[in-house]
Amino acid sequence: MTDTAANEPLDETGVNGRDPDHDPGDMLDTAYRAWLSEFTGGLSPAAAAQPLLDWAAHLAHAPGKQAQLMQLAADNWIRFGAYLVQGGDTGKAPVSVDPKDRRFNHETWQAQPFHAMQQAFLLGQSWWDEATTGVRGVSASSEKAVNFAARQLLDAMSPANYLPSNPEILARTVESRGQNLRLGLQNYLEDLRYATLKEKAPVSEAYRVGETMAVTPGKVVFRNRLIELIQYEPVTGAVHPEPVLIVPAWIMKYYILDLSPENSMIKYLTEQGFTVFAISWRNPGEDDADLGMDDYRVLGPMAALDQIGQLTGAERIHTVGYCLGGTLLSIAAAAMARDDDNRLASITLLAAQMDFTEAGELTLFINDGQVAFLEDMMWKTGYLDADQMAGAFQVLRSNDLIWSRVQHQYLMGERPHINDMMAWNADTTRMPYRMHSEYLRQMFLDNAFAAGKYKVDGRKVTPHDITAPIFAVGTETDHVAPWKSAYKTTVLTRSDVTFVLTNGGHNAGVVSEPGHRHRHYRVRDNLANEHELPPEEWEAAAERREGSWWPEWAAWLAARSGEQGPLPPMGPALCDAPGTYVMMR
Repeated sequence: MTDTAANEPLDETGVNGRDPDHDPGDMLDTAYRAWLSEFTGGLSPAAAAQPLLDWAAHLAHAPGKQAQLMQLAADNWIRFGAYLVQGGDTGKAPVSVDPKDRRFNHETWQAQPFHAMQQAFLLGQSWWDEATTGVRGVSASSEKAVNFAARQLLDAMSPANYLPSNPEILARTVESRGQNLRLGLQNYLEDLRYATLKEKAPVSEAYRVGETMAVTPGKVVFRNRLIELIQYEPVTGAVHPEPVLIVPAWIMKYYILDLSPENSMIKYLTEQGFTVFAISWRNPGEDDADLGMDDYRVLGPMAALDQIGQLTGAERIHTVGYCLGGTLLSIAAAAMARDDDNRLASITLLAAQMDFTEAGELTLFINDGQVAFLEDMMWKTGYLDADQMAGAFQVLRSNDLIWSRVQHQYLMGERPHINDMMAWNADTTRMPYRMHSEYLRQMFLDNAFAAGKYKVDGRKVTPHDITAPIFAVGTETDHVAPWKSAYKTTVLTRSDVTFVLTNGGHNAGVVSEPGHRHRHYRVRDNLANEHELPPEEWEAAAERREGSWWPEWAAWLAARSGEQGPLPPMGPALCDAPGTYVMMR
């Protein structure tokens, strides 16, 4: 089903031209790296060493840069010394705190000696930022990787992470007579047990799939090896003739778009007079190691489109792709346009990318050596485990996701108040061996789709093939699909694109229901025959609006739909929503 020759994914042996089952040397190498990955969290030591060596070698032969760094260090010490001589006057601090850095927000950081510790740390942080950038001869990718690694090490050394140097934690310890440390130790031992036994931490009884989450009424009307297709019951007396198909990412459970009734995007769409279908991906296991990108396209959106047409008789269908699901939908849409398949009434892309040249800090983890290491790691099980993926995403936001947890859960003794999104986030999925390898190599390494080199059924497809109208959403603080990368949709396709930039991150910016406090967005139409604005100019020109972007989207869909009419029939039910695949662990 997958065009292996065209796209150069894994070969029939499963290990990029090597067969570990027949070549003793390759088998030993693969088994060794699979064993090593258990101790490195899936990070290739060789791949990590390359940018470090590149930076160190060039810095060693850059006496001018070295002199600048020595001068900067001396200046920092003079400024810090003057600040101390003046009694640590916070009004004369040598460096200011970044407003986005929440580690030092508490008022107790203004007291001494804690303010001096903060200042010493921030000065050291600024020095290392200068040391890891601007070294002549270092490749751009190496510079970004080394600078990122330096920030991770410095984040670990922040005085906010330790009891003796964090005044807020010290005050809590005195106030509670040490009970926070007892509770923190208890939290740490619980988490250590879950990690050691590879168990999932229990989720609050208040958040149960099919009971309090993913409860929008519907039926599973189709099932194959990879998907269950859910048709949701209408709640209006009439509906638009064009159904809506939602293609979520298979890296997550689909019900991120059907969390609680008050923030369910799926429920909201049904209330706007649309017939809604959603794909629920199967959680792959060892037997699914051979599933590739084209299997996901054919068994996913293409199979769903065929079924929706048969069930409803609709000739045109609105489609929605979230994250990786948006990338897959874009590939499917390009192939359909190439083949004169005009079933797509529109395409909505939620925090999705077609071009991966600027895919954010996640690309720092992806190079040939790292992908080969991941392939060897997946060779052992046939899939990439969710915990291994989660580690990479946590490192991207180590202050918020790692060290904040250390401070609050292990030193303050607090456990976070669980909400529906946190419960969903703990309901993790896996990635099949072949698909994940093909995705990393063809998208991240080769950028094959945007470059016009990706092949479907033996022929090339490109985003330029797409002409269906597009509604694309980027989120301001997205670390997975940065909004400027998502914005490239306006340049890559021949479509009229309405682009929305909303506040929030990769998930919270999408789950932004009407009534959600502190929400705003910018929106602007980009017609296919108009000159495209650079992202910064677009942001300045786009109109800012308060509130949720969902009504904007619903109106956009309605404007590209027919008049509301009779309800389509519900397909023959295999079971009630949310189905069986979403329950797979």
